[in-house]
Amino acid sequence: MYEHLGELLTVLLTLDEIIDNHITLKDHWTMYKRLLKSVHHNPSKFGIQEEKLKPFEKFLLKLEGQLLDGTIFQACIEQQFDSLNGGVSVSKNSTFAEEFAHSIRSIFANVEARLGEPSEIDQRDKYVGICGLFVLHFQIFRTVDKKFYKSLLDICKKVPAITLTANIIWFPDNFLIQKMPAAAKLLDRKSLQAIKIHRETFLQQKAQSLTKDVQSYYVFVSSWMMKMESILSKEQRMDKFAEDLTNRCNVFIQGFLYAYSISTIIKTTMNLYMSMQKPMTKTSVKALCRLVELLKAVEHMFYRRSMVVADSVSHITQHLQHQALNSISVAKKRVISDKKYSEQRLDVLSALVLAENTLNGPSTKQRRLIVSLALSVGTQMKTFKDEELFPLQVVMKKLDLISELRERIRTQCDCCFLYWHRAVFPIYLDDVYESAVDAARLHYMFSALRDCVPAMMHARHLESYEILLDSYDKEIMEILNEHLLDKLCKEIEKDLRLSVHTHLKLDDRNPFKVGMKDLALFFSLNPIRFFDRFIDIRAYVTHYLDKTFYNLTTVALHDWATYSEMRNLATQRYGLVMTEAHLPSQTLEQGLDVLEIMRNIHIFVSRYLYNLNNQIFIERTSNNKHLNTINIRHIANSIRTHGTGIMNTTVNFTYQFLKKKFYIFSQFMYDEHIKSRLIKDIRFFREIKDQNDHKYPFERAEKFNRGIRKLGITPEGQSYLDQFRQLISQIGNAMGYVRMIRSGGLHCSSNAIRFVPDLEDIVNFEELVKEEGLAEETLKAARHLDSVLSDHTRNSAEGTEYFKMLVDVFAPEFRRPKNIHLRNFYIIVPPLTLNFVEHSISCKEKLNKKNKIGAAFTDDGFAMGVAYILKLLDQYQEFDSLHWFQSVREKYLKEMRAVAKQQNVQSASQDEKLLQTMNLTQKRLDVYLQEFELLYFSLSSARIFFRADKTAAEENQEKKEKEEETKASNGDLSDSTVSADPVVK
Repeated sequence: MYEHLGELLTVLLTLDEIIDNHITLKDHWTMYKRLLKSVHHNPSKFGIQEEKLKPFEKFLLKLEGQLLDGTIFQACIEQQFDSLNGGVSVSKNSTFAEEFAHSIRSIFANVEARLGEPSEIDQRDKYVGICGLFVLHFQIFRTVDKKFYKSLLDICKKVPAITLTANIIWFPDNFLIQKMPAAAKLLDRKSLQAIKIHRETFLQQKAQSLTKDVQSYYVFVSSWMMKMESILSKEQRMDKFAEDLTNRCNVFIQGFLYAYSISTIIKTTMNLYMSMQKPMTKTSVKALCRLVELLKAVEHMFYRRSMVVADSVSHITQHLQHQALNSISVAKKRVISDKKYSEQRLDVLSALVLAENTLNGPSTKQRRLIVSLALSVGTQMKTFKDEELFPLQVVMKKLDLISELRERIRTQCDCCFLYWHRAVFPIYLDDVYESAVDAARLHYMFSALRDCVPAMMHARHLESYEILLDSYDKEIMEILNEHLLDKLCKEIEKDLRLSVHTHLKLDDRNPFKVGMKDLALFFSLNPIRFFDRFIDIRAYVTHYLDKTFYNLTTVALHDWATYSEMRNLATQRYGLVMTEAHLPSQTLEQGLDVLEIMRNIHIFVSRYLYNLNNQIFIERTSNNKHLNTINIRHIANSIRTHGTGIMNTTVNFTYQFLKKKFYIFSQFMYDEHIKSRLIKDIRFFREIKDQNDHKYPFERAEKFNRGIRKLGITPEGQSYLDQFRQLISQIGNAMGYVRMIRSGGLHCSSNAIRFVPDLEDIVNFEELVKEEGLAEETLKAARHLDSVLSDHTRNSAEGTEYFKMLVDVFAPEFRRPKNIHLRNFYIIVPPLTLNFVEHSISCKEKLNKKNKIGAAFTDDGFAMGVAYILKLLDQYQEFDSLHWFQSVREKYLKEMRAVAKQQNVQSASQDEKLLQTMNLTQKRLDVYLQEFELLYFSLSSARIFFRADKTAAEENQEKKEKEEETKASNGDLSDSTVSADPVVK
């Protein structure tokens, strides 16, 4: 009975504390009273009768005195308990006073023993009730037990503060000293001061021990969860059913005790910091947040296994009731066996029978209360032995806990107090991001934050509680975005960029020096539920990267490949499934535009190098740390942008460029020094070809290459032959560009025509529209469609033979008698190739050096230029008659055999320096032979483009035969002139 009275006093104390801490309620109450004064001065204005105001004001004063002054508890204990008409006198009842004091001491003894211990359950709440009972006893009987009063205050050293509600903390010493000023005088100043100082000391000690508490409870809770899973997963054996139920009961209670202890530490520490207005360290915040996670982990464990727990609870309660009934049955037999009957003994027996009857049924709260009251009577007169009473009390306590397990777990794991401590959330998120080890704990924290919602739904200070919920939702999401999601997005983007640009000089990224966070753990998280949304971290970061990459690609289209690589890396490293940009193909990877190249073709052919096999142009040198390239896809995209008409214009520009270059070519070949040397070489070859197996001597070409340097050298160290080689390479680059234009056009046309199902049978849309009698606009559109389809079909079926056109337009002029000096060109090709090979080897060797100026790995423009000029001059047979590449091969093979023979001779003498020299010589000869072979293959490939298998006479004969066939089939001579393309006019 006294315990229940203590619970009632605890409620009154809690109401006083709530009202005392509710600043808004006090402010609004003051404003309301001011409003009433305004109404009192002019009642008619507000439509209120004046005679009703005074009773209303008296009612408000009474309400304020009873509720809003914080004196609910005071008014309750100070009321008159003695009957005024000579009836029952409470204050003078010494027996009642002694029984009251004895009950308080008995309850206190039970509470003090477990307060602060691991087995503590609800002793703190009972301690508040004991303090209220003690003050009530003093108020009624005006007597104080000094020793007991000191014992009550000594508890403050163990428990300096108790949390009454989510954000209200209660100090026992303040309460006892305020409510019992007379008793407070019994304490000396030092004792009072020590009690007050102890709170700060306790807070400091708790802040220091929080980290250890977290580590301990982390082990305890983890071990408990494993034990819980193990016990609940095993099948129950009927032969050990009772033992299994006992184990389950103990593990359920252990989980509740952990939850109670953790909840007490969190609430007491946080509310003490807030009440005493002390700043909380980051370490303390992180530790408290870890405890919150453990608290929710306990709750989630019970929730996950709720089906098994619910089934077990019903069996456990029956088992505990059976144990209690056995204990009561033993005591009842002892009472019955005693022949000395008395009214008191009969009351005890009746109480035991009542307890038995009540236990034979469902374990409801009312039944357990009746059992508790019955046993308080039934345990008198030494009905139970000491060794029997304690196990019964333990069983009844377990029965209370197990019967209310779900409600008690929900109450202890309720984290609605976090609403008043939202300032810790940003620090918590920063810690989660920085550690990035156990990202799954975010689920527990958001579960704790969701506990604030039910309490907010009871808000009455706003028009609708949804306003408060929206504000709370917005605040939490803003903090989450700022302290976790946005930082995660930026870090992932930064990591992808640095990984893609590893070729640049970046900051040190050695994980052993700067550390490393595995951010991929965040993306393995399941979506977090919060209010009416799911927070998907993976989707959030993916959307951010998609948006960023798309926007930046549209700003700088040439970076598309970089962002594509970053997308692939995001998938490989973090498992993020990125969305392709799907930007228009005419702007995607367009590179250097055809229009720009066409207008500056003279600059293009000098700054870019051609690769014949891959059909790609590579920039010769660049001020940047990368070289630009141009391939067929770039050209196709440009053609799609500007239209296929740009192709003919480009060839026209190339024709104009070649005219200028051939003028320089002709001047060089006409130079007396060059012409005389070439004539001399031709005469020399004719004289010795029979003796030399019709092979042009390598030494003659080498002599020409060295001798021409005597004519003069430029400031850059280049001879006239070097400049002539560059001229031919530029001519070849121009022809390579024409080839790429043709390939790009075919590529563009094939991409456009791929949606036409059958190229052999294309429907005429204009005719179909006419048959259907549709509008003129539709007919016009169909006509345009037919024209486009026809154009694409023709272009995709056969590209324009630009090479043939450029040969036909220059060949007649090259072969005229006035340009007879050009016919010496074939004899200059050997020294030219030798010059080219030396230049090529020099460029390739520079690739391995730090200073890469002048480095290159390809220059097929030279082979293309030589093949083109030989075709224009109809000198393929003359050049082949030199058997130049056979001569080169024989020369180098001969030298290599000589070196190998010399190596065999010198290996016996074991002269290491000489052997090293010979090895280097052998390697140099290998390099030169390989380079000549590559040039031979490139030249042979280039000759195919110009139909090198036929002479000019054979081509003219073939052309005449075709013209005659065309005349015979059409009967119209004028049509045969259509083949003259206006492109090069």
